[in-house]
Amino acid sequence: MELSSNWRWKFEGNEVAKKASAFTIRSYLNHLRETIDKSDITKSVIPLSHGDPSGFPSFRTTKLSEDALLDALQSAKYNGYPDPQTCYILQATRAVAEYLSNDYPYELSANDILLTAGAKQAIDVLITALAVPGANILLPRPGYPTYEAIATFTRLEMRHYDLLPEQDWEVDIDGVEALADDRTVAIVVINPGNPCGNVYKREHLKKIAEAARKVGMLVISDEAYAHVVFGSNPFVPMGVFGEISPILTIGSISKKWMVPGWRLGWIAMCDPNGILQKHGAR
Repeated sequence: MELSSNWRWKFEGNEVAKKASAFTIRSYLNHLRETIDKSDITKSVIPLSHGDPSGFPSFRTTKLSEDALLDALQSAKYNGYPDPQTCYILQATRAVAEYLSNDYPYELSANDILLTAGAKQAIDVLITALAVPGANILLPRPGYPTYEAIATFTRLEMRHYDLLPEQDWEVDIDGVEALADDRTVAIVVINPGNPCGNVYKREHLKKIAEAARKVGMLVISDEAYAHVVFGSNPFVPMGVFGEISPILTIGSISKKWMVPGWRLGWIAMCDPNGILQKHGAR
């Protein structure tokens, strides 16, 4: 049956969302690519804004990783819905816990790890869980726009704290304490920094944890670029300071193992004092 073009449908496009979606980082990148004259051999283009290392032939994960994935697929053991209590899920969470515990002064267990479909889903899970009426969250400026997008969607109030360029993009601790109130549930810390590429020193991370304890908020530590660092500062995981304040660490295999398309990430609950358990948050 054909319907008239004058038929009244009870839905319509969202013009605000449509306009907002036109101003994304990717839209600007696509515009730049379209304007590049590839025939001009006098100029070379160095891409500095593409977060997918697999797009370059010189970056490829190990054959061991590829073979392990292939063996798992061909075994037909993993084609069903995952059960957290099954052996293979426990193997994965234990592996992540052991991997992270190598850098911590305490041991994580499989129960401290939640597997996610990449780091983006980890962000989605945490922001959604924290978005209770009246709550607010502290986000870095500049930062990673996915946090703003999900906070907006869940109607979680955002308060932006500054990163200080003259101090290697360190967190403005005084500014954080001034922004926070009794409804501040968490602060997001991105280390190594995205988009600035900075790597925080151990002393600065400890100050952030102490500020979080003073305010009474969680620390969400986005470590998607862990170990992909340049310069003299070594990467120090925020979970090292889990005895000062509860730390929820976001990580993934995307960058270090150069497989963002595999979509495997995690949330690690770095809370040796059991504060999350005592407050009914896990």
